[in-house]
Amino acid sequence: MGRRPRPPWLRALQRASATAIAALARWAGRLPPRAGARVGAGLGEAAFWLIPSRRRVALGNLELALGGLPAAARRAIARANFRHLGVTALECCRLFFGPPGAMLGRVRLDGTEHVKSALAEGRGAIYLTAHFGNWELLAASHALAGLPALNVVVRPLDNPFLDAVLAAGRAGHQMRLIPKRAALKGIRLALARGECVGILLDQHAGRHGAWVPFFGRPASTSRSLAVLALKTGAPVVPAFIRRLPDGEHQVTLEPAIPLVRTGDRERDVEVNTARFTAAIERQVRECPEQWFWVHRRWKGRPA
Repeated sequence: MGRRPRPPWLRALQRASATAIAALARWAGRLPPRAGARVGAGLGEAAFWLIPSRRRVALGNLELALGGLPAAARRAIARANFRHLGVTALECCRLFFGPPGAMLGRVRLDGTEHVKSALAEGRGAIYLTAHFGNWELLAASHALAGLPALNVVVRPLDNPFLDAVLAAGRAGHQMRLIPKRAALKGIRLALARGECVGILLDQHAGRHGAWVPFFGRPASTSRSLAVLALKTGAPVVPAFIRRLPDGEHQVTLEPAIPLVRTGDRERDVEVNTARFTAAIERQVRECPEQWFWVHRRWKGRPA
């Protein structure tokens, strides 16, 4: 059963807002890097003060994850996180709408041999990653390594006109988009072609997720990556990006995480999901200001 058609007034509003946002993004994409970073940091700082609901979520998450730090230190991380997200937004404008290759020229790649080794097994490869650093730039930088196409699972935006703008920007960087509603089929086809698939595994997965430790607390995590890896045999390669103090970006590709196979499917899914989540936690602990603290990661409790 398809979606109900949107009323004409809503479509007109969505079209107008998408046009305005796209125009602002193109303007922001033409700013010099330092000016863009200042504008982005300023917008992030403003958001910290003007969006109290998200500020409370970030501070609450930091208390759960890093409660051993003084409250002032956690608040400083939260403010830095909002500034980071603002800078990330401006960088994405430059990536999608700025001079060709402008952002990719600021990326350093390390560990491509691990992906090539994984692909040599002939089953494709799955990138394990998170909303950490500039994750859109991580996906775009795949083209720098001379590797097969990168397929990315995406959830379409509620505004179809804005979604089309974003999809066009991503497609310009050799990314193949797999809609979330048809993700399983799209992923299996991509792996069968010997390609790479990127999956972000750091968001709340609801009551059907696997409850695994994240910063020492149970967090509902999607079972999909573990299920896919166990079924297809595709290697899981941790892939992360972080912004460096000089404004450059470091992409780190790690050796594939060995899968645990005991024959107990449910147990294997849970154990491997926990191992994948631990790889994300290690990255977040090193640069906590660059993770997506504004998402309610610890929502609900295991049954």
